[in-house]
Amino acid sequence: MRDTIRFLKGGELIELTDVKPTETVLDYLRLRTGQKGTKEGCGEGDCGACTVAVGRLVEGKLVYQPVNSCIQLLGMIDGAELVTVEDLAEDGRLHPVQRAMADLHGSQCGFCTPGFIMSLFTLYHAEGQTKSRKAVTDWLAGNLCRCTGYRPIIDAALESCFDSADDAFAWRGNETREKLRQITDSSDIFLGDSESFFASPTSIDGLAALYRQHPDATLVSGATDVGLWITKQLRELPKVIWLGRIFGLDRVEETPSGLLIGATATYVSCEAAIADLSPDLGELWRRIGSKQVRVSGTVGGNIANGSPIGDTPPALIALGATLELQNADGSRTLPLEDFFIDYGRQDRKEDEFVTGVFVPRPDPNQIFRCYKISKRFDQDISAVMGAFRFTVMDSRITEARIAYGGMAGTPKRAKGAETALIGASLEDPSTWGAGMKALLADYTPMTDMRASAGYRMETARALLAKALMEASGTEAAQVRVLAAREAADDRAA
Repeated sequence: MRDTIRFLKGGELIELTDVKPTETVLDYLRLRTGQKGTKEGCGEGDCGACTVAVGRLVEGKLVYQPVNSCIQLLGMIDGAELVTVEDLAEDGRLHPVQRAMADLHGSQCGFCTPGFIMSLFTLYHAEGQTKSRKAVTDWLAGNLCRCTGYRPIIDAALESCFDSADDAFAWRGNETREKLRQITDSSDIFLGDSESFFASPTSIDGLAALYRQHPDATLVSGATDVGLWITKQLRELPKVIWLGRIFGLDRVEETPSGLLIGATATYVSCEAAIADLSPDLGELWRRIGSKQVRVSGTVGGNIANGSPIGDTPPALIALGATLELQNADGSRTLPLEDFFIDYGRQDRKEDEFVTGVFVPRPDPNQIFRCYKISKRFDQDISAVMGAFRFTVMDSRITEARIAYGGMAGTPKRAKGAETALIGASLEDPSTWGAGMKALLADYTPMTDMRASAGYRMETARALLAKALMEASGTEAAQVRVLAAREAADDRAA
């Protein structure tokens, strides 16, 4: 058992014992160290002003990723290198991305600039990126600027980020890797006492024992949701158990029958594998949050928090996914759709936790489509999320699985529409009407800030029609499908 967290900052080892359960990286930087280059903007991981880089060893390689420090708990950077805007200049010389931003006029008021710089720093160190405006805009989707305009920022990225890394971090890469190896261990972390603590077990058995002892603790994986409980809802969370150091819980295993995604596998870590299951899933993954959110947020967390609008559950339900849960007594599996009982209620015992989800691979005679409808294309919560899997024989639907998010208190299947579509011919749109009509009785959507009930219902019906049209193979419908496949191929490459 270890009662400290350890990380690197400016090449030096930082070791802390007095870490509060909900202390964020941003508060540590600004309030404890006085390093105020990192800014606080929205306080919820949307604007990117607070972006810092976190370096970790991934299969022996040093990988830098952008994270939102306003919702990243300080304890979660144990075993990593923390890089902020103050760390980039070397002997009075600006870092290449800083110099490009200055030379190409990428800053006006400058409030958002440190966050842009840190996101570009991680792009500068990323391997295998194709130089293009699209690559830059995808990478910077989580950084907002209100006054400069994005063109000069994108120009700075294109100017500086696509050659081999040649900065102080690259020069001392071997040294950093060795230091990270030295501070990485298999010891459980426990800071605090039985009434208030930050804990980080390294085994599933250790987690099960600790959670049985403290079932009132908050389990945290990426903190992209829990972070907002702290910054926006001002919740007191005296007991926090971080799952990020549990060996094997971040597994991503591809099999001929499907894909097993461990509970702490991030969206980025399983992006290529999920796109291999379906190009539509790959495109959905790309639109979940921002780069900062996807490198921290986990599929298991998106499921376990029980959101009625969570982007991943409807798609996984339509594919027939099963969920793994465990406690100190053992493990069990259940269909993912059965996990969601009602708004805010899941089929989970007091001391149970999610360990993974298995996603079946569509059969050759199955057609899968999913669509996310939101006010913003990038980094927005769905107003309606629709997912469809049709089993087809001789152009007729023999089985349908349809699931929506945003239409009920939980992600929910449209069982009436599923039944009504059996026997429908993909070659005869007049046979689709029964399914479209049945959908009206499957849901009673609500009106909220994202959409009205009427809009949601009309959109849900339109998405069903769109899925059927694409499944029918009409030439016009294939334009989007081909684009999604090309995007998936790009990610895989």
